[in-house]
Amino acid sequence: MNETMVCAVGNVATQPVYRELANGASARFRLAVTARYWDREKSAWTDGHTNFFTVWANRALATNVGASLSVGDPVVVQGRLKVRTEVREGQSWTSADIDAVAIGHDLSRGTSAFRRPSKEGDTTAVSRLEPNWETEPESRTPDASQQLPEPAGVT
Repeated sequence: MNETMVCAVGNVATQPVYRELANGASARFRLAVTARYWDREKSAWTDGHTNFFTVWANRALATNVGASLSVGDPVVVQGRLKVRTEVREGQSWTSADIDAVAIGHDLSRGTSAFRRPSKEGDTTAVSRLEPNWETEPESRTPDASQQLPEPAGVT
């Protein structure tokens, strides 16, 4: 397939609109992407032109967008670029949409706490202990309460 895949870094410009449709969940929001460049004359960073994209998310991604994003959040969006031209009331309009495959917070501009959505009736989630990365594993004597069971052998 010949599709134009893009990765856009910008800010959420409108509150995401979440809808539950017959064929699954859908969400959309506007993404503002502003180019920045170094202006040698001013010796400072300067904002360039701002492009706006309508980002569309479907199914599980739509549900997570509705629960995770709000106006002003810095995000990275990857997806298929769709440029549409139509005539409305005698005027030609062009819009650029991104059919999102992945959306995430831009961690170069802040922090985020990731949580997996819980599934109804899912009892397979196992609590795993966080390793202590500040000490060498050899220098530590493992506590019996922190040991995990050995995995079953594969035959």
